[in-house]
Amino acid sequence: MYQEAIDLINNAQNIIIIQAENPDGDSLGSALALEEILGDKGKKISLHCPVEIPKYMHYINGWDRVSGDFDATADLAIIVDTAANVLLTKVLETAGARHFLETHPVLTIDHHATKSDLSFKHLLLSENTIATGEIIYELATKAAWFINKQAAENMLIAIMSDSLGLTVQGVLPQTFFIAGKLTELGAKNSEIELRRRESMKKSAEILKYKGVLLERIEYFLDGKLAFIHIPWEEIKTYSDQYNPSVLVLDEMRLVEGVEVGVAIKTYPDGKLTGKIRSNLPASADIAGFFGGGGHDYAAGFRVYESIDTIIPELLTAADKAIKECENDIKAS
Repeated sequence: MYQEAIDLINNAQNIIIIQAENPDGDSLGSALALEEILGDKGKKISLHCPVEIPKYMHYINGWDRVSGDFDATADLAIIVDTAANVLLTKVLETAGARHFLETHPVLTIDHHATKSDLSFKHLLLSENTIATGEIIYELATKAAWFINKQAAENMLIAIMSDSLGLTVQGVLPQTFFIAGKLTELGAKNSEIELRRRESMKKSAEILKYKGVLLERIEYFLDGKLAFIHIPWEEIKTYSDQYNPSVLVLDEMRLVEGVEVGVAIKTYPDGKLTGKIRSNLPASADIAGFFGGGGHDYAAGFRVYESIDTIIPELLTAADKAIKECENDIKAS
């Protein structure tokens, strides 16, 4: 699997690296790491994402090189951090993108699952890791590709982002090993964290809005599910400064008795996006109910339904996932 991926890359000269429409620290860090590593090999690299990189990730050096334009002159596409067709809808709607992906070699590098439902032919490179950044490191190591300081930092950002600073339960010994190797290569987590904290500073307006959101949180399933709905008017007003979901999700799951926190945002075209954070390994199962995916403790989904329709479905999915987790804990 790794050798096939290495051969695809070695045989290409012009490579487009694609993120899905839900970019995060892992997808951006992985894309930028590949840009550094493959750029040092003399490859021409373009970075594509169909949406703007959110402001909360602007502490990651190089975020501004990601473009909404799709370079159809490339001879290889590398998709990072997803193998889900639903998360590439906006990519496929970009002029020339669908035809390119159906007629050119495509490498998908993703840690979420060993299966893919992408609607075009591709090679899937997938491992049971906490972040796609770990797979990028293994790929570069197996290929004996040089990893410069910036590439090391980008991979460390990817790992720290998806592991919440190496604190989630899915972190394996190999994750710590790779983080250590990246530190040896010059990545400094203290410098990354300093930039991240600076970027996380909030305006007085955002802090006031956070208070409004906290007051609106609803609790279901005997207090095990915390839920917040964020309408389009608020997304339009505040998201340029700060992602409304991110403002409260972590605090929602820290409420006594809460096992799952869900934030749903609604858009004018009828789209709903759900972001899930949990204390039990239930997030991916809940997201999967709606055709989404992610990690055991952090996942997401997108549907086209009314908020009144989705809430009962969410309660059903969350109740089932929570009970299954609780039964697994009792049985272990």
